[in-house]
Amino acid sequence: MEQTEVMKPETLDDLIKVLHKIFESDNINVEEVQNIMEAYDSNPQEWMKFAKFDQFRYTRNLVDEGNGKFNLMILCWGEGHGSSIHDHTDSHCFMKLLQGQLKETLFEWPDKKTCNMVQKSQRILQTNQCAYINDSFGLHRVENASHTECSASLHLYSPPFKTCQTFDQRTGHKNTVKMTFWSKFGERTPFNFIETTCCCPMNYTWMSLKKSPENGWRLILGS
Repeated sequence: MEQTEVMKPETLDDLIKVLHKIFESDNINVEEVQNIMEAYDSNPQEWMKFAKFDQFRYTRNLVDEGNGKFNLMILCWGEGHGSSIHDHTDSHCFMKLLQGQLKETLFEWPDKKTCNMVQKSQRILQTNQCAYINDSFGLHRVENASHTECSASLHLYSPPFKTCQTFDQRTGHKNTVKMTFWSKFGERTPFNFIETTCCCPMNYTWMSLKKSPENGWRLILGS
């Protein structure tokens, strides 16, 4: 089938409109989506209103709900912040760098017998690059390795998902976690604090839980 050429989006709003058009179809052309996201030149004046940073952890900030076909969000990474190793719940994941650098490490799924986590590859993504992953590629971890600069990335997930699996690199043990948003459309999501804490296997010394009436439990990581 012949692919219709898509014009370069000049603004973030243009990009969102093009993505809505592309996702009117039930058949996703991964290369087309990746190319159009990479073609957009990051302009902080356009996306900074959605970018909400936190002192202790990276944040997920919803930008557009894609008429139920996809979620478009900006993830904000402070110095040294990173994700756990995780899957993508059989969804497509596109990740475009808006600012700074991010280190992406790919892993094989844990070996069923030994539960070993085998690293496949590692790369540094630069501003305006767009990466793609789905569960057939394996698992990945994303980190801002810089200790002096923040990073921001634009993520598209299709179909949207509310939970994913995270994996302990040492044991291969997995947990199902609920995905929540730090903000939606530029507005902070409400939450109620409760006094529950537990150990966290990542580079933090504590982890607390906060409950949002809208989104349920949210993990808050501290150092």
